[in-house]
Amino acid sequence: MRKPVVLITGAGGEIGHGLIDGLAQRGDRAIVTIDISRLDDTIAKKVDREVTGSILDRALLERLMAEYEIDLIFHLAALLSTRSEFTPVAAHQVNVEGTLSLLEFAQHEGESHGRPVVFIYPSSIAAYGLPSLDEKQNAGKVSEDQYLHPTTMYGCNKLYCELIGTYYARNYKQLAAESHSGRVDFRCARFPGLISALTLPAGGTSDYAPEMIHAAARGENYGCFVRSDTQIPFMAMPDGVDALLALASAPRDGLQRTAYNVGAFSPTAEDIRNVVVKAFPGAEIAWATDDKRQRIVDSWPADVDDNAARRDWGFSPRYDFHRAFSEYLIPTIRKRYA
Repeated sequence: MRKPVVLITGAGGEIGHGLIDGLAQRGDRAIVTIDISRLDDTIAKKVDREVTGSILDRALLERLMAEYEIDLIFHLAALLSTRSEFTPVAAHQVNVEGTLSLLEFAQHEGESHGRPVVFIYPSSIAAYGLPSLDEKQNAGKVSEDQYLHPTTMYGCNKLYCELIGTYYARNYKQLAAESHSGRVDFRCARFPGLISALTLPAGGTSDYAPEMIHAAARGENYGCFVRSDTQIPFMAMPDGVDALLALASAPRDGLQRTAYNVGAFSPTAEDIRNVVVKAFPGAEIAWATDDKRQRIVDSWPADVDDNAARRDWGFSPRYDFHRAFSEYLIPTIRKRYA
């Protein structure tokens, strides 16, 4: 008998660490991870098996399928937005071909043990593309099916993978209707900008928010790369982890979509600056707009409509704008540089 496990790809990032913590606390599944780098020792001890390698390595996936019965997959492995713009071909290979390979793997897993594999996929507001600032201001909260014209390679990759996942989910529904065993139960959360207090910002398109706090905590001047009136939705990292765990646990019958918006708060860059300056009175934060990055965030919605997630699987973030900054981000980052 193969051992039932949950598989997490790209487990070395903060979402992966949060998922490992959450799943380890539940204790109902053994955990197998895949990442191109080794996990931190503090988190590796909570994993039953750590695999160092690429999701593009099909032989590696076949070995895992032979050894384990995988019924839940969190597919986090990806090249993120900024790097994808510099290496679009590599981004397509990892983000699209890697996802397709893993979906095929999930389908074969489902066939082998006769029940569906739940496949959790984090997408991004980069999947959106609003044509102008006027349209963005008039659109209000954007729903899952509006303005799907991404302007970046990362956004194109994410949207296409949402559609590929829906294709596999459609096969699952058809097989279930015909009284056959379902194969892939694809579920996607389309995230806003995720802000972490525990990891350093790495130049992402929405990283101006955490960059302000880190610079202020270090006593350094900061030139914000977007305009003061720039507005996109954000979410604190712990709520992002909770959302993926909740979506994975939701009863299939209650889910009316395969891809769901999730959001928490939607401040302007000026709102964020004001909170940071209040917390660090000596902070010097000016505006130094980067035209390329500004065009990207201008194409993303000012806010998202996440009513479907709240209705279908009880999504409810713990952190609003005030709590995210005053209770999570600022105290944690301040302590880092104390």
